[in-house]
Amino acid sequence: MTVSNRFVVSAAVIAALFAGSASAQSVADACPAPLRMADTGIEGMGDLTEAFGPFAETFEGLTGVELALYSLSNRTAAGTALQFDEVEFVFAGPSEFVLFQQLAEMDILFSIVRPHYGSSFVVKADSDIQTLADLAGRRVALKDVGSTSGHIFPMMLMAEAGLDPENDVEIIMAGDARIQVLINGDVDAMGGGNKDWDAVRKQDPNTEYRLLAQTDTLPGDPVVMRASLPQECRDALRTTLAEHADVLWESLTSTERNADKFIERDAYMSFETDPAIYDVVRMAYEVAGIALDD
Repeated sequence: MTVSNRFVVSAAVIAALFAGSASAQSVADACPAPLRMADTGIEGMGDLTEAFGPFAETFEGLTGVELALYSLSNRTAAGTALQFDEVEFVFAGPSEFVLFQQLAEMDILFSIVRPHYGSSFVVKADSDIQTLADLAGRRVALKDVGSTSGHIFPMMLMAEAGLDPENDVEIIMAGDARIQVLINGDVDAMGGGNKDWDAVRKQDPNTEYRLLAQTDTLPGDPVVMRASLPQECRDALRTTLAEHADVLWESLTSTERNADKFIERDAYMSFETDPAIYDVVRMAYEVAGIALDD
């Protein structure tokens, strides 16, 4: 984060703090301190602080309560930490939220809504694959195990097309190499996030590609909040932070890691996320035949 960006964020926080001091007092009266937050995609305090340091400073400025960053190794550890009140918040993905719900009652502080967030299947334009059913007997690259857009929903789409993905298709969990293996012709198709559809054409502009299938917009990334927090605390947090969502968003996306992850066309922070919208993720696991704890 540059010095100039730090100044901009700090100035905005100071202005918001003066405007919302009564709300901050309400949060401080209703909530325990400190409040602790983890992220399922980051290991190590150094990386966590680098990604969320400005956000934590802004959170404390707006609420009057310290936000302590808490390092966890994986999503299983994060779910356990929420279940046993070791943390109050976890920055998670849609799949992780429904996994956490199996452990204990969960709430959502806010979510990052991305109108273009979904799953796509891509093939080369000259491929004889015309429908998802044609993937039978073919090699298909997916992202990482448990990825909402890069694994769960592509598996669901194949299942809905009448395939048994585990037996009818040769799945290659290619991770960050998923685009390159499609370009190289090592696989017949790639299933990934909608951004992958854009990326493959950008990385291989001299080859024509075709969109084979695409989901509707998927639920956004939630900041999961343990429901064992007092209701008045949860309500005060949402009210206070929603009043200054623009400042909070600015501090969240002021770091390189979060700018790369969250800034995209029309993305925004929602404090009115109904947990029920994540039922579609749970159904995707069921249709795909994947256990939620996989």
